[in-house]
Amino acid sequence: RCVEVFYIYFRAGRVEEPYVSITKKRQMPKDGYSEEIEKEVGQAEGKLCTHRSAFSRASVIQAFLGSAPQLTLQLYICVLQQEITAARSIFMVLSLLSIVYGALRCNILAIKIKYDDYDVSVKPAAYLCIFMWRSFEIATRVTVLVLFSSVLQIWILPVVLVNFFGFFFYPWILFWQSKSPFPENIEKALSRVGTTIVLCLLTFLYAGINMFCWSAVQVKLNDPDLINKSQNWYRLTVYYMLRFIENAFLLLMWYIYKTDIYLYVCAPLLVLQLLIGYCMAVLFMLVFYQFCHPCKKLFSSSISEGLLSCFKFLCFICKPPKSTVLTNKAEVRSPENTEEAQSSSKTIDSQKGNPYQSVSSNA
Repeated sequence: RCVEVFYIYFRAGRVEEPYVSITKKRQMPKDGYSEEIEKEVGQAEGKLCTHRSAFSRASVIQAFLGSAPQLTLQLYICVLQQEITAARSIFMVLSLLSIVYGALRCNILAIKIKYDDYDVSVKPAAYLCIFMWRSFEIATRVTVLVLFSSVLQIWILPVVLVNFFGFFFYPWILFWQSKSPFPENIEKALSRVGTTIVLCLLTFLYAGINMFCWSAVQVKLNDPDLINKSQNWYRLTVYYMLRFIENAFLLLMWYIYKTDIYLYVCAPLLVLQLLIGYCMAVLFMLVFYQFCHPCKKLFSSSISEGLLSCFKFLCFICKPPKSTVLTNKAEVRSPENTEEAQSSSKTIDSQKGNPYQSVSSNA
């Protein structure tokens, strides 16, 4: 692909192309109106766009199926050996940058797939927010996994398997619940077995991404494009809440069972730094969706409104029903009422008893 890209790039413009294709894109709405723009795309430009899209997908695959396990393994070796060499630190930094770049490309791909009808232009502020968001999220996640695995080597296996197979089977469960027919239009040359293998590889990559960070591209097997194009704030909120709880639990287990290799490490400070780092990732994510998203004008609701509704829903679930509250209040008030009733009855009896006592005394 690289050789073909350079070949097409240096030959572009020298030979007149026999035909061009016309694409139609809509501009972002301004004052409630959006214009449609027609653009001529030549064969060379179309092939370059195809290769660029392929490179973006390859960078995502390489990041989460290559660099992410490599970074985790190198950091694990450094922790056990209590030594970080210059060469190893360079490779770890390169692996981290590769993962962050793959996550950034995943975000851009998700935006372009969801809003394919619009002419999307991503500003530098959006790139910066995504870079900071993914850097904090991935760095803290890898560090938490390494710390936990360094003291509880056996228990890291069920943690990884539950996370991986949970995200692997989640799109399939939604597909079976929808009772949709099996997708046949992925590739005409593929058989049913080949289509199943392709979908399994897609969900495998989806699970690998969600092991380390939030996958901006949500797989939906009953959709013709295999991508969920709706913006689900509830799923995003649940993911980050559960991930924060999981990270806090793994850090707690590390703090309880830490060994002598962490003798010169301030454990409470390290735990606090990792939790704050993950909160910083969430903060940059909120800034991106609220202010820097290139298609924020197309949102039916903003991220602040979506999170507020999610928190209200969670508070409604955690809030006890009114019937139990009323019964508790009734139980609390009943002794007071009985005491008041007894005192009132005593006063009435005393008032009634006075004339009888006077009559008997006269007699």
